[in-house]
Amino acid sequence: MNEQDQALAAVEALCPVRNRVGESPVWSVAEQALYWVDIEGRALHRFDWATRQERHWALAERVGCIALHAGGGLIAGMETGVFRLQPGAGDDIRVELLQGVQFAQPGMRFNDGRCDRQGRFWLSSMVMDMSLAQPAGVLYRYDARGLVPMLDGLITGNGLGFSPDGRTLYLSDSHPKVQRVWAFDLDAQGNLSNRREFIDMNQYPGRPDGAAVDEDGAYWICGNDAGQVHRFGPDGRLERSLRLPLSKPAMCSFGGPALRHLFITSIPPAQPAAGFDAALDGAVLVAQPGPRGLPEMPFAG
Repeated sequence: MNEQDQALAAVEALCPVRNRVGESPVWSVAEQALYWVDIEGRALHRFDWATRQERHWALAERVGCIALHAGGGLIAGMETGVFRLQPGAGDDIRVELLQGVQFAQPGMRFNDGRCDRQGRFWLSSMVMDMSLAQPAGVLYRYDARGLVPMLDGLITGNGLGFSPDGRTLYLSDSHPKVQRVWAFDLDAQGNLSNRREFIDMNQYPGRPDGAAVDEDGAYWICGNDAGQVHRFGPDGRLERSLRLPLSKPAMCSFGGPALRHLFITSIPPAQPAAGFDAALDGAVLVAQPGPRGLPEMPFAG
């Protein structure tokens, strides 16, 4: 049995939840719990590792991405700005606007996002109708200085990740017209420089969607539409690919008690894809591919 067959055999659904657009899995070491969002379902989900129980909270607008907040709860990029979310007992959730946003045009929202090693929240925006292929998306940095645009010209910004030393930022554009991943130098003040192509995903199966970085500095990225997650070394060379039983993996992140589990959110395709298990479409998958991940940094404020 080859490595890909072993990986496929080890993949399973985390829980019965099936998302409309599952995104932004974030593992809390302190809580031993996984959070993620369903963008079109307008919901925040939490899975408790010890009890195996899932809970969810309804939100008034789409939430594209989340990260842990050092003061408790989460920070989130939603349709109208950056918010703090504090889930409570039952269905109660406190939603606090931290900073509003004025997008370049109507019909936009935040998409991918996560915190860097210094606790700054990075998030990208996109035009929701991807068929328009409009490069109106922007990469933002949010910290004590507020919401600052750092890079424009994106169609569907995605794939945010950070090297273990925090000095490299990775960013993809997952739109079919682009399908590339770039690396940037990231300095201590949160400035970007030296943009270079890291991966041309047109050479590999799937569009480059959400990503994670392991403790070895390897970059794991979902191959959306191809049912794969690829691991690229720090030099940008493909090292291995995990075959999945569903076609549209959306974002991956490391977690679990030893940070050796890989959680993968997904999106149901418009039509069932041949060769995949339609019953798993929209599920959160969990695998144990071997490498250890890094703890997610909370937003430092």
